Amino acid sequence: MTKGLKISILLLISLLGIYLLNVKKQGNLESSSTAIFTGNQKNITKVLIQQGEEAIELSLNDTTWEIAGNDTLIIKSRSIDNLFDKVLKVNRGTIISENPNKYDKYAIDDSTGTHLAIIDANGDTIEYYIFGRSKSDYSRSYVRIGNNPNVYLADENVIYMLSTKETYWGEIPKEEIQSPPPADTINN
Repeated sequence: MTKGLKISILLLISLLGIYLLNVKKQGNLESSSTAIFTGNQKNITKVLIQQGEEAIELSLNDTTWEIAGNDTLIIKSRSIDNLFDKVLKVNRGTIISENPNKYDKYAIDDSTGTHLAIIDANGDTIEYYIFGRSKSDYSRSYVRIGNNPNVYLADENVIYMLSTKETYWGEIPKEEIQSPPPADTINN
């Protein structure tokens, strides 16, 4: 092998090594996001939402969701669908903070955060979240998961779907419209 060929091979190996190292470093910079709820949605039988002093409990009775303590409203399918299809599927991304002393800055402390507890048929809490509003990016929110001290940036703002107002979750049932009696029975 000639000296020029050896140098060319060493140069090629060096460039290949630099390329592979660069690819690996670029892979480490990618933002990873994961859905906050990793369990089976079919196991959910109760949902508790709390904002400050206000709270609401939604429970599954057979196949129908109900608002605890309210027998006049029926659950709006859009609201419960948003809970399962958007809130529980929101992705957590970048860690914003690992410092519990900064929870109030991200509105995820006990008094300012929006608490969401997901409970199964045995009364066990499957998952627990605290959501906070982002003051700089209104299209996203912050989330803290369970006892994990990390504050994550969520890929969407879902706080408005976690209302404690009964009228957000339920509506007065629409009464069936009764047709007027036949004309010949009115005069009799």
